[in-house]
Amino acid sequence: MQDKRQFYINGAWVNPAKANDMPVIDPSTEDEVAVISLGGQADTDAAVAAAKAAFKSWGQSSVAERKDLLGEIKSVYKKRAEDMAHAISLEMGAPIEMSRAQQVGAGSWHIGGFERALENFEFQKPLGDHAPNEMTLYEPIGVCALITPWNWPMNQIVLKTIPALATGCTMILKPSEIAPLSGSLWSEIMDEAGVPAGVYNMIHGDGPGVGTQLSGHKDVDMVSFTGSTRAGRLISKNAAETVKRVSLELGGKGANIIFPSAKENAATSGAMRVFNNSGQSCNAPTRMLVHESRYDQAVEDAAAAANACAVGPASQEGKHIGPVVSEVQFNKIQGLIEEGIKEGARLVAGGLGRPDGMNKGYYVRPTVFADVTNDMTISREEIFGPVFAIQKFTEEDEAIAVANDTDYGLTNYVQTTDDDQKMRVARQLRSGMVEINRVGFGQGSAFGGYKQSGNGREGGAFGLHEFLEVKSVSDWPM
Repeated sequence: MQDKRQFYINGAWVNPAKANDMPVIDPSTEDEVAVISLGGQADTDAAVAAAKAAFKSWGQSSVAERKDLLGEIKSVYKKRAEDMAHAISLEMGAPIEMSRAQQVGAGSWHIGGFERALENFEFQKPLGDHAPNEMTLYEPIGVCALITPWNWPMNQIVLKTIPALATGCTMILKPSEIAPLSGSLWSEIMDEAGVPAGVYNMIHGDGPGVGTQLSGHKDVDMVSFTGSTRAGRLISKNAAETVKRVSLELGGKGANIIFPSAKENAATSGAMRVFNNSGQSCNAPTRMLVHESRYDQAVEDAAAAANACAVGPASQEGKHIGPVVSEVQFNKIQGLIEEGIKEGARLVAGGLGRPDGMNKGYYVRPTVFADVTNDMTISREEIFGPVFAIQKFTEEDEAIAVANDTDYGLTNYVQTTDDDQKMRVARQLRSGMVEINRVGFGQGSAFGGYKQSGNGREGGAFGLHEFLEVKSVSDWPM
């Protein structure tokens, strides 16, 4: 049993002001594998006070100093990569091979992206020739509360802590209490890398407790949150009392539009994209919209992909998918599968219950529904499991309308070899990202959404801007 009760505040590991223990559950086995303590108001106040005091000097640090620190963090992170892979696998159920390659790999990828962005970022620049003595300064916003989810722990922790550091901000990280081991390990990495005391702080806690205390704290200048749209609304309301900046990366219900000219394996690859990370990705393409000429084959291919998708323990090597993160998540997914059946969607693979031979662990059967309509619950709500819905369309305009008929707008997907159609459809889809033909996005591209998928952007220079204030100064000596 790992003891992770301590918090990292002002450059030291400290005990909580008052013990409030919570077990960490291995979703593969349902066993308790670690214990943390949930913080209280005194812990939150101590972390914020440390960050506020440290901002006086770190906010004036040089870009060169910050670059050097990012390089040192990346070096220590690579050294601890295997430890991190096992921590993530244990806490949230990512299969160990996937955890090494994708979960841990996402962290180093984004650190590199911020290093690249910082190389050419202008923290001050003249307004223009028409105002020769006016300077625009980009300055750190101040003390930042960073609240991260359990599904891609290092992806989100890095996307918040590194740009905050790079811009001269100080911070308090609250990792998910469901998957806190990676957050504790990241704090060890930050300590070993030599982050100055108070610049980075970490406390464990839940949303109603520490999350609420941070988002409403008068000495916190910004909240950056990734998680559910429901929680994002609550954070926004709480933060409004102090009129602080709130950056949100929330849910998604991405459409994957398969046009007649799409590659033959479009439905198979789309299914596997959903099943990756056991379906626990906000940008998963969970609504497959298929042209009528490809529909029957797509349904057959998607069902075959689901039936061929192995499910197993996170500790086991291989290309299988693991459990979902918790009993709460498992029960939610089961309820939505049941709702899909009740509403008349055609179940073509998977379904209720655990996979055959499994009677313990939060394992979900890879599930595919066909003949779905856009008013069904499984087309409206984010399921966050290895479950997706297939719907038929006839005309391009119809597919675009259905794709946009959602409260969300994070990522949409287009499968076509028609170049004119690529551009035409991409411009009409109401989402922060449009991935075409499985061509991934480049390092430093903007990650974020429209509508109830959020209001900020993460990654590269876009992520740096999230943590900066803009100051106009006249009569600047040139």
